[in-house]
Amino acid sequence: MTLPRGARERRVRTGGIELCVAELGDPDRPTVVLVHGYPDSKEVWSEVATRLADRHGLHVVLYDVRGHGRSGAPKPLRGGFTLEKLTDDFLAVADAVSPDRPVHLVGHDWGSVQAWEFVTVRRTEGRIASFTSMSGPSLDHFGHWIDKRVKRPTPRRVGQLLGQGAKSWYVYLLHTPALPELAWRGPLGKRWPGILRRMEKVPTGAYPTPSLPSDAAHGAWLYRDNVRSRLRRPRSDAHAHAPVQLITPLEDRFLSERLYDELEEWVPNLTRRTIAAGHWIPRTRPDQVASWIDDFVTSVEQERAGEAAGRGREQGGGPVRTAAAGRYAERFGGRLVLVTGAGSGIGRATAFAFAEAGARVIAVDRDAEAAARTAELSRLIGAPGAWAETVDVCDEQAMEKLAAKVHTEHGVLDVLVNNAGIGLSGSFFDTTSDDWRKVLDVNLWGVIHGCRLFGRHMAERGQGGHIVNTASAAAYQPSKALPAYSTSKAAVLMLSECLRAELAGQGIGVSAICPGLVNTNIIDTATFVGVDAEEERRRQKRSTRAYGLRNYPPEKVADAILRAVLLDEAVVPVTPEAKVSYALSRFLPRALRALARVGPPL
Repeated sequence: MTLPRGARERRVRTGGIELCVAELGDPDRPTVVLVHGYPDSKEVWSEVATRLADRHGLHVVLYDVRGHGRSGAPKPLRGGFTLEKLTDDFLAVADAVSPDRPVHLVGHDWGSVQAWEFVTVRRTEGRIASFTSMSGPSLDHFGHWIDKRVKRPTPRRVGQLLGQGAKSWYVYLLHTPALPELAWRGPLGKRWPGILRRMEKVPTGAYPTPSLPSDAAHGAWLYRDNVRSRLRRPRSDAHAHAPVQLITPLEDRFLSERLYDELEEWVPNLTRRTIAAGHWIPRTRPDQVASWIDDFVTSVEQERAGEAAGRGREQGGGPVRTAAAGRYAERFGGRLVLVTGAGSGIGRATAFAFAEAGARVIAVDRDAEAAARTAELSRLIGAPGAWAETVDVCDEQAMEKLAAKVHTEHGVLDVLVNNAGIGLSGSFFDTTSDDWRKVLDVNLWGVIHGCRLFGRHMAERGQGGHIVNTASAAAYQPSKALPAYSTSKAAVLMLSECLRAELAGQGIGVSAICPGLVNTNIIDTATFVGVDAEEERRRQKRSTRAYGLRNYPPEKVADAILRAVLLDEAVVPVTPEAKVSYALSRFLPRALRALARVGPPL
């Protein structure tokens, strides 16, 4: 079997069998126990476990459930996998790895199903500090959910019941005698890795392990020993005695999100998260999962210590400070977002908007102090993690180093916002070659570097993502005063359209944002060519005054960016004048060409 790097293995005896237990990290830190599902072994957690130990500094424990991996199997198998015996196993592991402190429990699939038993029975009270559930409901809660829909049917409830019944097709098959064992030890066991790659986009590697056929054959008794009996007679006292974090994959093929509609009845302290991913998120989204686990563990530990947690629990890990936070927290909570040009203006407002929605934010700017300030404020307003990086986006080698650092320390981005840009105004013949290189290096090549370096990691991960490129209304609105600037932004717009077409099949969205006249400091730093220094300062002041009078706030652009990611919008004009210009470019291009001769301000 392949254990996570640096894992220490031990054997724990319980109920006449030995369990294989692996540990990572510092035993003096909070202990997180990871319980795998069906038909997996503990190796399903290897990527998450490594991140929790190395990046987040936690003491991580993962074990093979009885009959799986390198743990012993009960004899006979029938009756050897009841929830009561699985609870005995968990307590034995918890006593061995953390005898003096309660553990933070995490379960996926059937690991979550059995963990719901652990967190709702009286004999485990005081041994569990928190529980994170993924893709596995409590059988007791499920039984009451079914009972309510059978006894008090409505068209909606009947639809939910039939929908989940269709998703649970495999449960019926696992109750058939001998057939599951024959399938797993035969063709299904050989084809399962390929099925996971095609259906769930699970990366190739050391998972699944060679023990898969026997794990799956033994694991069928998890269903046979528990499902029918518990669904027929669900416990009425199945209330959680520890805080619970529910992570719901919205693209789960086996479980409907409606199963958790009444969960607050059973869990007095509940945090909900959602993720646009399939069932096997410990393998497909380990960075996100590890981040959420760490965030939840940290908040619970702080509460246990009597400290102010510093972050809200109801809205995806960040306090609700604006309407945007409330609307977007469920989608962006815990996501990893990188914003270039984040030191001021639209970039800073965008970083703050994602932070308020509970995202982890990497603020990139060539001004180190401004980037650090954005990261600091992002943490204060809700980001569970925020970091500052100082990079000139037109420096290819520096961007390559940044991409490697982000990938190593934080993982794959969920959202990339290429926002850094500079302004340049002046006639074509007054614009020198150096002027052209300067504006194209930042406005175009900075976007190219970001898309190429960070987008490649998104594509290789195979779990989607989103790239936002800040273009401009100047991208489709010609102007005799902005030939270089407009050309750079038109190139960004076309690059975005081409990249969107190329990446569509990989679930990666690309949006071009065209703000228009927004009250930022771009004019303060813009270059006006063909005039002397005094005239340049005069034009900067005049343009700044005009933008100030227009007074369209960058926060509205930030909200448009979050909405574009949420709705996967292709081209997004933001201000009213940007929308009018975009409509003219499509339906009355001659009128727009006539307006170009006026030479509007940058």
